[in-house]
Amino acid sequence: MEHGSHSDPSKSTFSLVDEDHTFANSIRFTLNQDPRVAFTGYSIPHPSENRVNIRVQTTGDPAREVLKDACQDLMLMCQHVRSTFNKAVEVAKSSRVRTEDTDSD
Repeated sequence: MEHGSHSDPSKSTFSLVDEDHTFANSIRFTLNQDPRVAFTGYSIPHPSENRVNIRVQTTGDPAREVLKDACQDLMLMCQHVRSTFNKAVEVAKSSRVRTEDTDSD
């Protein structure tokens, strides 16, 4: 759900259900890397509620588009981390197999 000024699409607050600090802090970090963002922050209305409010104010671009771009960037970062981790695990596995092969000689 988006709450914002209909006259100024560069300022909006987005209310996301079933999210917590993990996503909110990650998207806040990603938004802060974007030069189009003038301000971003988040709040959790109540600890027992799985909902976060994310405030985005841009330098002029629609806040909705900037948030959408940040979500895409965050997804790509997560994919990169996962890929790098998986490659490191494979290298470690193959290294361990080679070590076990030389130990049996």
